[in-house]
Amino acid sequence: MVTSEVSLEHLQSTARKLRRHIVKMLAIAGSGHPGGSLSAIDILTALFFGNVMRYNPQNPRWADRDRFILSKGHAVPALYAVLAEAGFIPEEWLWQLRKIDTPMQGHPSVKDLPAVEASTGSLGQGLSIGLGMALAARLDNRDYRVYVMIGDGESEEGQIWEAAMAASHFRVGNLTAILDYNHYQLDGAIGEIMSIEPVVAKWEAFGWAVREIDGHDMRQIMDALHWAKEPREQPSIIVAHTVKGKGVSFMENNNEFHGKAPTQAELEQALAELAD
Repeated sequence: MVTSEVSLEHLQSTARKLRRHIVKMLAIAGSGHPGGSLSAIDILTALFFGNVMRYNPQNPRWADRDRFILSKGHAVPALYAVLAEAGFIPEEWLWQLRKIDTPMQGHPSVKDLPAVEASTGSLGQGLSIGLGMALAARLDNRDYRVYVMIGDGESEEGQIWEAAMAASHFRVGNLTAILDYNHYQLDGAIGEIMSIEPVVAKWEAFGWAVREIDGHDMRQIMDALHWAKEPREQPSIIVAHTVKGKGVSFMENNNEFHGKAPTQAELEQALAELAD
């Protein structure tokens, strides 16, 4: 369980370490999604190691734990890196990503890893799942919070907006969505395929409390996550502007690396750039 204050410098250092894990596990696997994993990792680092979420690696199904759902399930390398750092799984498991007969599936699988809260990857579904969990807390008289990371590409899905409407209607104040707004999806730029702008105004119109941040500025991330925990009778969303492939020069804003693993040479360059 996270209990102590953590410095921004430590969180930044941890995020660099987890970026190295991400590119290494993808290179070993020979497949996967580096771009969206690297854009998300600063936020996941803050969530799990910034004294924000409560959890217990020795009891991953602890009833009063906070829940995190990675709705954009293709970014699961980021989640696995965090789970290993937090002690839910051995670090050695990371190098089994996408291998047959291992629990390290290419998308989160609740049946394979107890620390995974929901099986995701069919885009658009995670926010509805999170809403159900948040409502269950109310029914069970528990005070846990639910965090759901959604993607900008999946925000084109109608189910996202159905969940948004329902969460506001039922005043689910213990639900926080985090939009990893890296401005790209599989086939290209969000603005060219199906713009989600004005995204802040849309969430506000659906009755959500909205905070817009730089999703790689650790101070802004931490401030926003603490803001989200403030008591309110409405759900909250953090619109985090991020860079796809953040931290690796040749991957940044290069949509070729949406779903392409680095070669050995590219891995060596990435690890050199991400060295402490």
